[in-house]
Amino acid sequence: MMYGHTGKILHVDLTAQRVAVERPGEAFYRAYLGGSAMGAYYLLRNTPAGADPLGPDNTLSLMLGPLTGASFSGQSRAAATAKSPETHLVGDAQIGGFWPAELRFAGFDGIVIRGKAEDPVYVWIHDGQAELRDASHLWGHVTADVEDAIREELSDPRIRVIQCGPAAENGVRFGALIGDANRAAGRTGMGTVMASKNLKAIAVRGTERPTAADPAAVRALARWGAEQFEDSGIYNMGLHGTASVVLPQNRDGGLPTRNWSSGFFEQAEAISGERMSGTILKRRETCFGCVVRCKREVEVVAADYTVSPRYGGPEYETIATMGPYCGVSNLEAIARANQLCNMYGMDTIACGATIAWAMDCYEHGLIDADDTDGLELRFGNEKAMLTLVEHIGQRQGFGRLLGEGSSRAAHTLGVGEDLVVAVKNHELPAHMPQVKRSLALIYAVNPFGADHQSHEHDGSYQFYPQRMAELDLRDPQPPDSLNAEKARYSLYTQWFYSCLDSVCVCQFVFGPSWQLYGPSQLVDAVQAVTGWNVSLWEFMKVGERRLNLLRAFNAREGVASEVDKLPAKLMKPLRGGASDGIAVDLDEVEQAQVLYYEMAGWDDHGRPRRPKLHELGLHWLADEL
Repeated sequence: MMYGHTGKILHVDLTAQRVAVERPGEAFYRAYLGGSAMGAYYLLRNTPAGADPLGPDNTLSLMLGPLTGASFSGQSRAAATAKSPETHLVGDAQIGGFWPAELRFAGFDGIVIRGKAEDPVYVWIHDGQAELRDASHLWGHVTADVEDAIREELSDPRIRVIQCGPAAENGVRFGALIGDANRAAGRTGMGTVMASKNLKAIAVRGTERPTAADPAAVRALARWGAEQFEDSGIYNMGLHGTASVVLPQNRDGGLPTRNWSSGFFEQAEAISGERMSGTILKRRETCFGCVVRCKREVEVVAADYTVSPRYGGPEYETIATMGPYCGVSNLEAIARANQLCNMYGMDTIACGATIAWAMDCYEHGLIDADDTDGLELRFGNEKAMLTLVEHIGQRQGFGRLLGEGSSRAAHTLGVGEDLVVAVKNHELPAHMPQVKRSLALIYAVNPFGADHQSHEHDGSYQFYPQRMAELDLRDPQPPDSLNAEKARYSLYTQWFYSCLDSVCVCQFVFGPSWQLYGPSQLVDAVQAVTGWNVSLWEFMKVGERRLNLLRAFNAREGVASEVDKLPAKLMKPLRGGASDGIAVDLDEVEQAQVLYYEMAGWDDHGRPRRPKLHELGLHWLADEL
């Protein structure tokens, strides 16, 4: 008997209109654990090299981890994997909320989706059964309306829905997967992949709870987390959400402002988590079984903007990209932009960053009102920002071009390429490598583009020595260094975060520094649920295996180190605040990159070597490459 996992993977062939159940052996689960590693496995196995990311040959998977549905915090997560329409490389995104746990209760560890339906459909999964149902009447509708319609159609208000929105249906490259109308697997265009398959939604409902190998140990971990929460590094995030970092980031000169021209925003207090808590916050929401309650639900009833708590509230990244990136200081306008993105199903980071790029072009005189449908795209023009969010979601006018993302928009217009802030056509999140140097390295080398949750940020090496020592990191380096030890720190913490995305847990609850549970407690949790005698070393190998799978996918697509490049704008000195005059040192990054490749066991171009793939048990992949 398997504990934790159900032992069943659902396969959906949309072209043939068939569903089937795979029952992998325990060794398969032990090698990949779940989440992103398992998704990468199915992507490489089922998607041919050179496949069109918006064609029927692309494989979209949604995978859970061994802890999903257990009774402690941070476990209700799912990973989405496919070839990305943004980067044409591997795509990866995570989502929380209630849908992941409900899929486990419905009897499955993951879903593998192939082909394309002739007409729109949705998948209905309930207590071990799955079927395809017509979704023609749902196509074109915003996310909350679709969720309500499915629940009414199936006569169950407790059904959980993950879906693509109208933006993805309209071909916006950064279409997100939206769950519960307010949670997003936002990055790399996974919603657009779903829409390209004429798959509108996946609805799930289940009544079977997973069985743990050691229920008493699970209860003890849950109890410990609840007792330690108020004294942990995550407590303030529960109080004020992820937006609790707005003011610290700004203080340190690390809040990207006016398309990364500065790290300091003069009106940061007006958009802070503390300001949100005291003004528009209606309630704190949670993911299934989590004590943190970091999710915001906000409400605005005003003449200018109306915001419904049904669509949640802005996270830090959304506040930054729709706020300081664009020079906007009106929290209500930012909340409205967040609602529009959740309604239409768009990645708030890519959307806000692309609008900020357009504003930068306008400010530099590279485009004018004739290009922008008459909009005056000055930094700080919140009404223009909101108009563009809606036009992008609807693919109208200038919004049609911006729906391609900033890199493609710059290429099409032939202007502003030096103002783009993206890696691999993937817009940067709101954490600045000018003040956290290891981010420069990881942003460059990360397989699916710049990502702030793919390793531990610099300051943690100094401030959390006990947990860092669990990863054999014992020589703290200052945040403004990028030497050999910092490269090792980047790689080791990247392996650990890669494991977190495969165990599929929240990186605010489990992690190697300020989080509620540390690395050894992740081991304890998986042992308690699965009964496996796992170790932290084994987990690091799973993380390394997943990272090599992602890099191997890109190598199979014919690209390697030539796309591991940072945007030119990061090399320009910042203006204002604590980071005034600071820029990324390109020579320093390139030297660290060489070391990183060598430490990872890759060749000079960042491609996994055959011996490394064999060491990780990826013989089949070594032969294919």
